[in-house]
Amino acid sequence: MSQIDKPSLSTMSVWAGEDSLLWQGATQVPVVHSVSFGYEDIETWQEVALGKKSGHIYGRNTNPTVAVFEDKIRQLEGAEAATSFATGMAAISNTLFTLLSPGERVVSVKDTYGGTNKIFLEFLPRFQVEVALCETTDTEAIEAAIEQGCKVLYLETPTNPTLKVLDIARLSEAAHRQGAVVVVDNTIATPINQKPLALGADLVLHSATKFLGGHADALGGIVCGAKPLIEKIYHYREITGATLDPMAAYLLLRGTKTLNLRIRQQNESALRIAQYLQAHPAVSQVFYPGLETNEQYALAKRQMQGFGGLMSFALHGGFEAVRAFIPRLRYAHRAANLGAVETIVGVPATTSHVESTQQERQAMGIPESLIRYSVGIEDTDDLIADIEQAFTAIPQRLSSRS
Repeated sequence: MSQIDKPSLSTMSVWAGEDSLLWQGATQVPVVHSVSFGYEDIETWQEVALGKKSGHIYGRNTNPTVAVFEDKIRQLEGAEAATSFATGMAAISNTLFTLLSPGERVVSVKDTYGGTNKIFLEFLPRFQVEVALCETTDTEAIEAAIEQGCKVLYLETPTNPTLKVLDIARLSEAAHRQGAVVVVDNTIATPINQKPLALGADLVLHSATKFLGGHADALGGIVCGAKPLIEKIYHYREITGATLDPMAAYLLLRGTKTLNLRIRQQNESALRIAQYLQAHPAVSQVFYPGLETNEQYALAKRQMQGFGGLMSFALHGGFEAVRAFIPRLRYAHRAANLGAVETIVGVPATTSHVESTQQERQAMGIPESLIRYSVGIEDTDDLIADIEQAFTAIPQRLSSRS
């Protein structure tokens, strides 16, 4: 196969899926706002409605602009099919409720994203679904839980916000021995840095709001995988109605075109900033899988093509130091988001795990004084200088190792 028939991820980010909807010579995919789509005769209308012919019937089900976005991410993930959602949490919840029934068992880890954790702790048990949450880095414990029965294995890697890494290939093998479906949240890594389907997962999902869109201006979610599984999830979504808006799909498409460029810069900056923080006397711990001192570095290096643009770190002096440090940052939005072109900073209690109680965050291994730092595409030296000057706001009695 020639290079032109197997383009790079950078080229696919720009071109994949778009040629089907470039109408009348347009070079950009149009936003189709129509709620319904009409047909001249009943026979064609019925064939489209039954899936025998391609086309669209009603906006809650499918939409031309949305379909292009789905196809682009499908190709980037190397999947057979994809379906999209109004938000990342809609993608997660619809997938879990599609795959799980009363009396069945899902295995996952303790420190998933806060909204996901709420589904495991609060919602699934109400429907008599058994939930087993394991220590995130204890692969043997996860395998043991799978062996006790498992319909769905749900993994998030790297995790948000402590950046723990799970062995997708090894755990997928264990799950498949039990006939389980393996779902991987790839939001933090993106298809540029990690390909869960190639490592053995059955489904890969994203909060497209984050790195895929990259501009903090559109909500969305997507699930990719084998066609039979995606058809089931799509059917659940078309009935429950968590549909991706066509304007949001357009904005996500536009953002995805620069995905490879943004991730390349964010990978480079995050690693340099993590190395800088690790050596700083005011920092007690850095959570980033790209650091060679990280206990999961070997796994991350084997499984990922880059280590991502998200990190977290803790300061000496606890929450008092955090309160002094964060407001001083100049090149960072203090906001509950990540994955944008601008650097974004926050603490789990107001960002990733705002839905969780302090006790729940503690059980997940998330310190209250943790700072989540999502690296943007700014100049790396400028970001380091900004962090350095922010450290001067921390009272001296708190800012160095004892």
